Amino acid sequence: MAQLSQLLELLASQFRNMGIPEPIVHWGHPAMMAIVIFVMGSFVGLVGWRRRVITDTAVAMKSCTEHHKLAPWKFLFIAVGYTGGVLSLVMQNHPILESPHFWTGSIVLILLAINGVISAVGFGSNKPVMRTIHAYLGSMALCLLFPNTVLELKLGLAI
Repeated sequence: MAQLSQLLELLASQFRNMGIPEPIVHWGHPAMMAIVIFVMGSFVGLVGWRRRVITDTAVAMKSCTEHHKLAPWKFLFIAVGYTGGVLSLVMQNHPILESPHFWTGSIVLILLAINGVISAVGFGSNKPVMRTIHAYLGSMALCLLFPNTVLELKLGLAI
């Protein structure tokens, strides 16, 4: 799978030639993703679950609205961050597929994409089981982001 790194090397060399300071290349991805995960990700998960368990209809609807507004942005930022992280690995000449951080990040992105599709198709005509699957897939993705962060820190310290 060295072909993946070779495929991305052209783009990575362009970024290397821009003279981006090494600390930004090395720690930029972890710093930005920490914000997305711990601030935005936690909030999106919280309001999603709050909508499911709260009995006050007005509060539940407000939580639903907040979740619907922010969840697509969270997915976008995680997808862009994932891409930046892969590019950062290539820029630092680190094998992509040998990184457990890459694999946990890939699983998170797949889970969130599935969740987005479930939501986009209206939860299968608003079926409660689809809403439950959506809630638990999102929770699994959010929970997996925490060990992913530990793996990211371990990778950052090792490179």
